Amino acid sequence: IKAMGLGAAAFAVTGCMNASGSRAAKSKRPNIILMMADDMGYSDIGCYGGEIRTPNLNGLAAGGLRFTQFYNTARCCPTRASLMTGLYQHQAGVGHMMNDRGFESYRGDLNNRCVTIAEVLKQAGYNTYMSGKWHVTRHRGPEGPKHNWPRQRGYDRFFGTIHGAGSFYDPCSLTRDNTQIPPGSDDFYYTNAISDNAVTFIREHKTDNPFFMYVAYTAPHWPMHALPQDIARYKGRYAGGWDALRAERHKRMIEMGIVDKKWELTPRDAKVPPWEQAEDKQWFQRRMEVYAAMVDCLDQGVGRIVEQLKKSGHLENTLIFFLADNGGCAEEYGSRGAIKPDPAKDIPLKPMDKNELQPDMQPSVTRDGRPVRTGKGVMPGPADTYIAYGRPWANSSNTPFRLYKHWVHEGGISTPLIAHWPARITARGELRHQPGHLIDIMATCVDVAGAEYPSEYKGNRIIPMEGKSLMPAFDNKPIQREAIYWEHEGNRAVRRGKWKLVSKHPGKWELYDIEADRTELTNLAQKYPEKVEQLKALYKSWAARCGVQPWPLNKKG
Repeated sequence: IKAMGLGAAAFAVTGCMNASGSRAAKSKRPNIILMMADDMGYSDIGCYGGEIRTPNLNGLAAGGLRFTQFYNTARCCPTRASLMTGLYQHQAGVGHMMNDRGFESYRGDLNNRCVTIAEVLKQAGYNTYMSGKWHVTRHRGPEGPKHNWPRQRGYDRFFGTIHGAGSFYDPCSLTRDNTQIPPGSDDFYYTNAISDNAVTFIREHKTDNPFFMYVAYTAPHWPMHALPQDIARYKGRYAGGWDALRAERHKRMIEMGIVDKKWELTPRDAKVPPWEQAEDKQWFQRRMEVYAAMVDCLDQGVGRIVEQLKKSGHLENTLIFFLADNGGCAEEYGSRGAIKPDPAKDIPLKPMDKNELQPDMQPSVTRDGRPVRTGKGVMPGPADTYIAYGRPWANSSNTPFRLYKHWVHEGGISTPLIAHWPARITARGELRHQPGHLIDIMATCVDVAGAEYPSEYKGNRIIPMEGKSLMPAFDNKPIQREAIYWEHEGNRAVRRGKWKLVSKHPGKWELYDIEADRTELTNLAQKYPEKVEQLKALYKSWAARCGVQPWPLNKKG
């Protein structure tokens, strides 16, 4: 079969690697840990060009691999559905968000025609643990239904949240196994709780079975909540503003080989003023300081997890993946308009009982009775604030690419992917430029575990997995496939070899040569109309097969 473009990163039409044929299946099966950040941009962590202090992630990258062209689905719950099932999100029933839109591919709930990585590996003899954000079911109330909660989808132990977002001090739908719980302590901070429960699961793993663990952080998704000692580390770091930050990150990314120097840095977002013209500079700086502190705290937790693996003797034969669920988020949640409630008119609020469950994504009151404030000028960090870091800094997070979470241009779908497995990945600190997608994680887990992906599960016919094992890329060989596809809210894309066809809803198709122009600045659609038609045909066939509906959705009964 003739390969198409990108040299070692080529795509080609072929079948998926047979798991039983992999070398890993013939030796001791590895533990697998899948770690994911929430709303974190491509260039935020140190080993991808960022200035944020991430020594533990940098260490994993130095001891393993960094993928430069790995992709997510551009949004939180569709990514999680795709990641967990090895399918495109529409096939798993989560074509949009956590609401039932009337179509089988848009139920906002994992369907019974998919299996999770935990379900597959559990049948292969793995113990399965999860700590963090679930967000693949619309049923999040404490009384159920719970058919799509982690314990019912293959996990032996679970600590985390069923819902997608919430206060880091008092998260909505906090759950242990199948029971929702209050935070339980005055110093509760969700990022640390996720890390600490993951550490506990490793420490208490006493069987001879290998384990699979999914660690799904909510950092650095809004609200911008961080601990004072972590925020202090970044005081003044962003006084130079977003233009300087984008330039310095881009320079480092080129030096690292993460991006090609021939790819131009995209212009500053047209809705973002030059830093010199920005008002409320202290407020803007504080937002980014808190964001950086949130990523920093996440990295500290990764360090504790790695240290426990060392103590338990597991590090050598544990495959660790780290990635993000979408690009940086330009949503201005809570950061517009006047400060509310009005500080001049505050009235005392009733504190929450320590045993009371938090039902709200955005609490109205802290546990100790302070009103939770939103609005322009609110200095984020503490529990009585609830705002995002905003479009200007998201533009920096996604350096050097266009657009953000929601969209399927490179800024919305490009993620770091670190792979660390000392027993099998012999390369140290190398880059891999092979394009890959979330759907490949299931295929890789099946491959390295010597597991069998089922055609039926609990009496239901299961959709064949869509992804390809990343094992060849560990040895710097091609990942061979026909194409990769995206759709979210009418934003569409298909990538085949070096060519990417993409449209921002409701706009026209654009064509880019990703090898020459990954920052998508030179639209070649008029120059290569036959290539446009070829890729459109591929996309149309995929969309029909996966149940993709035109946007906006017209609810179907």
